[in-house]
Amino acid sequence: MIVSTQQLLSLPTMSIFRCILPTIAKGRGWRGFATGFPSDTIAELNKEMESIFGESPSSSPLGSSPAQQQVQPTAAPREAQPGLTHVDRSGQAKMVDVSPKLDSERVAIASCRVLLGEKAFNLVASNQIAKGDVLTVAKIAGITGAKQTSHLIPLCHNINLSHVRVDLTLNEDDSSVVIEGEATTIGKTGVEMEAMTAVAIAGLTVYDMCKAASKDISITDICLQHKSGGKSGRWSRN
Repeated sequence: MIVSTQQLLSLPTMSIFRCILPTIAKGRGWRGFATGFPSDTIAELNKEMESIFGESPSSSPLGSSPAQQQVQPTAAPREAQPGLTHVDRSGQAKMVDVSPKLDSERVAIASCRVLLGEKAFNLVASNQIAKGDVLTVAKIAGITGAKQTSHLIPLCHNINLSHVRVDLTLNEDDSSVVIEGEATTIGKTGVEMEAMTAVAIAGLTVYDMCKAASKDISITDICLQHKSGGKSGRWSRN
């Protein structure tokens, strides 16, 4: 049965489908019509379907191509950020278990500066501080402090130190004492805290030895300068 375009468009929507569905070629989908439906007829049908359903021909069953699903871009994976090793999943403080780690030689160097002021600096330089030899006493205090790190810092491991060095140098440019400390071990964890504890204790000792001469002394710039060994390898501030 051949139906004209005018007759087809005058039919209700369901009647349209009943008329055209039998003429669709099997296996060719909505685009395969019998010769009784030329292209201009299909175009008119598409326009009528759009006016009825409010859809464009491409999204209607009589469209020339099926609607394509939009592909959402995949977000790039974020790099893992280092976490706090002394905090467990519940947020409680913990001591790190280092037993799975391998022993390696570990070295750390730290430094700090004690600003004495001109008066106290001159007394230290001339060894006229009432308590005695400031630099020697501070040196011994720094070495002792490095060996006591695990007693002072609660979650530090008790490390068998192979070597501790503490050097104090007078700097006339700013009337200061520059302190450098180095700690060495062969073990499963680093000695950064031991090196920083050494310079901190040495700096405090300088203050204690000189506080009678000046209350305007300050300890500044306690920091790690270098470390080597372990999983993270070598690191230097400069």
